[in-house]
Amino acid sequence: MLDAIAAIERYRDRDRASFERDELLQVWFLRNLQILGEAARGIPEDVRALAPDVPWPSIVGMRNVLVHGYFEIDADIVWDAANRDVPALQPALQRLLRDLEDRGR
Repeated sequence: MLDAIAAIERYRDRDRASFERDELLQVWFLRNLQILGEAARGIPEDVRALAPDVPWPSIVGMRNVLVHGYFEIDADIVWDAANRDVPALQPALQRLLRDLEDRGR
């Protein structure tokens, strides 16, 4: 999940107009949000319970829309997720990773 966040972060310095004009940037954000959701889906429940501040169902739900929604994907939602939600998620995932490492997992 942190790798997908890092991939999004590499291009988050682009402005909204650049995002709207650049199909490759849109697909980059979309694909890495899908990866983020797919990875979240694979996290066991006992590990998810260690990070109750992470909106696991929302992340997985967004992945489902992005993977299966095809023509229902809203560029505004992708932009907001990449620029608002992903940066807010990163510290919680880093804490979870440290916690797991401390527990020897």
